[in-house]
Amino acid sequence: MDPLLVVCLGLGLVGGVIAGTLGIGGGIVMAPLLLYVPPLVHAGSFDMRSVAGLTMFQSLAATASGVLAHRRRRCVDGSLVVWLGSTAAIATFVGAYLSRWASSRTLLLLFTMLALVAAVLLLAPDPHAERDWGEERQWNRRLGVACLAAVGLLGGLVGQSGAFIIVPILLRVLKIPTRVALGSSLGIVFLAALAGVAGKAATAQIPPGPALGLAAGAVIGGQVGALISHRLPTAALRTGLAVLVLGTAVRIWADLLTHG
Repeated sequence: MDPLLVVCLGLGLVGGVIAGTLGIGGGIVMAPLLLYVPPLVHAGSFDMRSVAGLTMFQSLAATASGVLAHRRRRCVDGSLVVWLGSTAAIATFVGAYLSRWASSRTLLLLFTMLALVAAVLLLAPDPHAERDWGEERQWNRRLGVACLAAVGLLGGLVGQSGAFIIVPILLRVLKIPTRVALGSSLGIVFLAALAGVAGKAATAQIPPGPALGLAAGAVIGGQVGALISHRLPTAALRTGLAVLVLGTAVRIWADLLTHG
């Protein structure tokens, strides 16, 4: 079997577990893994444009698997998914299509700035972290749509489905309870990733072999991650997501500064 395909299968599994556990597409960790792991094990390498397409495809598979698992536990809110997901999908398609004219360095800088914003939102103290969701399940649609339009556009540019910033927005801006935010974000990101994959595929930015390997691992990992997520306390989930996002941002900034 092709060594690069084996590596992609393993990385897809890792990304799927993270997606199912923390309610993200996995791109926040998949991008650096795809950049650094294949060369490290002498299995080949990808440029940033291919990494952007592959992370989007991996997010599509991981979120599809994860949202089904979270939905079985009644942690997916339909109104959040429909309103915010459709907004993110349109904006992500536009960003993904426009990304063909952006430089690799610009994509990395945008990716890292989004990660830093997400980490700050998650780590800032929140005295109302777990409000009662209740039966009415009200949230500010105009604010949510505006936020997701901006995130979708930038996420499409950097090859991310945007979940690493969508989850903080659901938690801190729209005040959605943690488990509902994590489950619903997977549905939102699935729609965004679907549009992003269409944009990337239309411009031939997704290597087919590695993409299928990532997807196979992600489907399995998404189910495992959802099981882990519902066995962890919400505080641990929020902290874990913040640490993951911050660590990834620091790692990519260091690489940019080192290599100019």
